[in-house]
Amino acid sequence: MSYPYPSGGGPVVPRDDERNWAMASHVLSFVSAWFALGLFAPLIVLLVKGGDSSYVRAHAVESLNFQINALVYTVVFGLLIFLGIGLVLLPLYGVFYAACVILGTMRASQGVDFRYPLTLRLVH
Repeated sequence: MSYPYPSGGGPVVPRDDERNWAMASHVLSFVSAWFALGLFAPLIVLLVKGGDSSYVRAHAVESLNFQINALVYTVVFGLLIFLGIGLVLLPLYGVFYAACVILGTMRASQGVDFRYPLTLRLVH
């Protein structure tokens, strides 16, 4: 992901409010995931602030894609509980999920790009 350059030629540094909204798209998805609503937080950030900032949009889209994938992985691993392997995969994915969301939040606060691993990008 890259952000537009100003007329001076250097990279645009995200403003504090842009970093805050980008962080919100990650961390609020983690908070709302406890209620199985993880994809709504980045979607709301995308709809509210995505048009104002390419930085916020990039982070919100990345978080939204990850949350969609997380929902699919969780359902699949939940179904695999009946075969026994889900008892191992579901907790491991929970740790992976938490680590990725924390890392995404930290990168957004630092004003840098972040791409979630193992994520199909369905929303662009």
